[in-house]
Amino acid sequence: MHAAVPRSAYSAAKNLKAMGLIGVMMPLAAQADFVEDSQMNLGLRNFYVDRDFKGDNPRTSRDGSWSQGFDLRFTSGYTQGPLAFGLDAAAQYAYRLDGGGGRGPDSVLPYSQSSREQAKDYGRAALTGKVRFSKTELKVGEHRPTLPVAFQDDSRQLVTTFHGVLVKSNEIDNLTLTGGRFTEISSRESSNREKMYLFTKPGGPRYTSDGLDFAGATYAFGPNLSASYFYGQLEDIYRQHYLGLTLNSDLGGGYRLKTDLRYFNNKEAGQALYGEIDNHSYGAMITLRKGGHGVGVGYQRMLGDSTFPTLNGFAPQPYLVNWSAVAFIKPNESSWQARYDYDFAAMGVPGLTLTTRYLRGTGIDRGGDLSDSAESERDLFLAYVIQGGPLKNVGMEWRNINAQFKHGNDYDENRVMTTYTWKFW
Repeated sequence: MHAAVPRSAYSAAKNLKAMGLIGVMMPLAAQADFVEDSQMNLGLRNFYVDRDFKGDNPRTSRDGSWSQGFDLRFTSGYTQGPLAFGLDAAAQYAYRLDGGGGRGPDSVLPYSQSSREQAKDYGRAALTGKVRFSKTELKVGEHRPTLPVAFQDDSRQLVTTFHGVLVKSNEIDNLTLTGGRFTEISSRESSNREKMYLFTKPGGPRYTSDGLDFAGATYAFGPNLSASYFYGQLEDIYRQHYLGLTLNSDLGGGYRLKTDLRYFNNKEAGQALYGEIDNHSYGAMITLRKGGHGVGVGYQRMLGDSTFPTLNGFAPQPYLVNWSAVAFIKPNESSWQARYDYDFAAMGVPGLTLTTRYLRGTGIDRGGDLSDSAESERDLFLAYVIQGGPLKNVGMEWRNINAQFKHGNDYDENRVMTTYTWKFW
């Protein structure tokens, strides 16, 4: 299956032509900062993933792929004047080096159920217009948000992006206000933009929404304490409230303690296309650091009869303290994690980092008279960024994931990534 020319790429070409005509009419002086403050980067990512399923009758015995990705991004500066304008552009493309026939859907490349084949290549392009007045910025087009109500996914090859309007304001000291409306999403396995829907399972029902409306505020009480509240509503599917608190404490003697408290409340909205949604959760993560060492423990509880709602293609929700490959978001699930990080710069090896963690979830409600279920995940991540020489800033990472399920198929997963960002200017 080869990716067709994305609708977004066609729209981008038309918008670029229009912006070019505007640029001819714009005074050269006004364009100075637009050009001088611009940046253009090409991100390169070589990505290998292999997932080996265990147990009886898995959907596939093995899936995975090897691909090369490209992420070209242009970010303009702003024109001069109290009302300043800018334009950003991005194009993503990935080419399959290996995989294809005989390998199932791997959450990286588009997959055709009819031909049972992974796409040879796929990509997309988009524009983002922007306007700035004082300390308020309005962006229209493609977005890579990191918000509690919508989060980009950069964990595979192409990045999940959202499309719509986003406003961000810092007019009041220490207060950041955010709001907007996203009408479409480009998920990590797709060349296209599509309306948002609730992700239930691969091949599950797709009742689409006309858009996600959201608003929120983050206030910094000081350099070490901040709090956030966000509200989001996916039309006719769900509404969501989020509360978060982050505290950084200096304990003396080189010890630092970070505390993250998170709360979500999810209910159905409008026509309730997926029926009743009953989910609220709370979580806490505490991390103690000294030198290169970091030790963390976390606890998360899902309450209600529903799974935590996620969007197309299993869009991530890292604001959940136990978010991971398994996610630990099933009805009534209690989960905890123990984590250890080490930065080898403390031993004179800058650029080398290690993360290992173990997570376990229990008490999962499977419905009816079925017994409760349980699941666990063990992660080992090792990353290195070359610090000098001709390969300076080349990044290499290995991720090993072992997932086990009381009712389901266990799997072992390995991901190997090599990354580099070429800066044109």
